[in-house]
Parts: sequence; C-alpha cells; structure tokens
Amino acid sequence: MSKTVRRGYLPSDEWEFNEKSMIKMQAAAEDVYYLLNRGYHMKSASTFAGNHYTLSERQRLALARIVSPGQQLKTRADKCKNSLEKNAVVHIDGFNTIITLEIALSGSTLLKCMDGTVRDLAGLRGTYRLIDKTPQAVHLIGAALEQMDISKACFYLDAPVSNTGRLAGCIREGLKGFHFETMTEVINNVDSVLSSLDNVITSDAIILDKCQSWINLVSSILGKTLPDYKYISIK
Repeated sequence: MSKTVRRGYLPSDEWEFNEKSMIKMQAAAEDVYYLLNRGYHMKSASTFAGNHYTLSERQRLALARIVSPGQQLKTRADKCKNSLEKNAVVHIDGFNTIITLEIALSGSTLLKCMDGTVRDLAGLRGTYRLIDKTPQAVHLIGAALEQMDISKACFYLDAPVSNTGRLAGCIREGLKGFHFETMTEVINNVDSVLSSLDNVITSDAIILDKCQSWINLVSSILGKTLPDYKYISIK
C-alpha cells in the first residue's frame, strides 16, 4: 500500500466537467428532474436528456447519481438523522463509505447530490484493492463515530468483491483505538440487509429509500476535513 494511488481519477474529467460542460449538465439536470417528477424512470429520463445535450456516458452517470425526484428527496430528508442517542449502534455500507472517502483523499471527481449525499463515479464491478488512502479513510470514519458517542459500528462488506477480507482486517485494525465496538460482516446481500435497518451509513439511493433511518456521515466528514473540496454539483 506504499504506492500513491488516485482512486477514481480519470484525466478526461477535466474537460467532461469543466465550466463549459457544466452549462450543458445544468440544463440536462433540469430536464431529468422535470421528467422524473412526472413518472419517468431514471434510465429513460437520463437517456433522453443525454441524447439531447450530447452528453458522454460518464456525464450521464453523473446526472443519474446527482438528480432525484422530489418525493424521494423528501423521504430521504425525513429519515436523515442529524444526531444519535447515546450508545447507538450504526450500520455501515463498508465499500460505499470507504471508497468515497478514498476518492476524496485522492482529489478525484465527487458529486454533491440533490439529496445532500456525496457520491462518486467509481464502479466496484467485483474488484477492489486497498490503497495508500485506505487506512486514513478508516481513521476518518472512526474519529467521526467517536464524536457521536456510539457503542458499536457494524461494517457490512460484499463477499463477492475481491480483497474483502483484507479490508475487513484493515477496518478492525484501524479502529482498535476507539471507544466503540467494531464488527465486520462479509455477506452476499449487503443492500438487502441494510435496507431493513436504522442508523444506516451509506449514499446508496436504493438503501436510502428503504432503510428506517440514515446518517449522512461522509458529507459531514468531508465538510470538516476538506471544506473547500471542488464537487461536481447542480444548482
């Protein structure tokens, strides 16, 4: 892990999300939002807007992750917790949370989304390897959870993904010094498990719509540690 790696970095992002490109992205986002609120599915809405504004596949993916219909925005906002009761147990979407922080620490492309979450454009696709930023990302999570005075942090990791066991070990080792219990679960159905729980930490839209409650931890961490980060966002 000594080699410096920029998780999520693509040189093409410098022109795909430059000032000129964002003018088209802004217009396309307004169209996608309009269509979603009238019952269109995201795939249809983003394809229509993407074709109309000749957007690249990566720009279309960004739109799909940034924009959400009004009802989903309200539902997610209603379930988002700004504070927790003392000694609460939190349930963490491990790869989702750690990878986003690794990308932030790499200075790569991140999206500031309409629901207040921070999302990335990286695709897991069954492969993952620890990088030089991984221990720091784990430590940032631990420090934030320590301030929340929780009793237990449960990390859920996708079993089919490569190096899941190594990441689980990195999490346990990295959080030894904190005053809460750490549990790592390597399972096949992370999304379905988290979808039924409360105090969930993730930015996954499907989980946010189904879980009992959630905490916007990554946004909070980055707001404090990297307050001047240049996100891709829609006004």
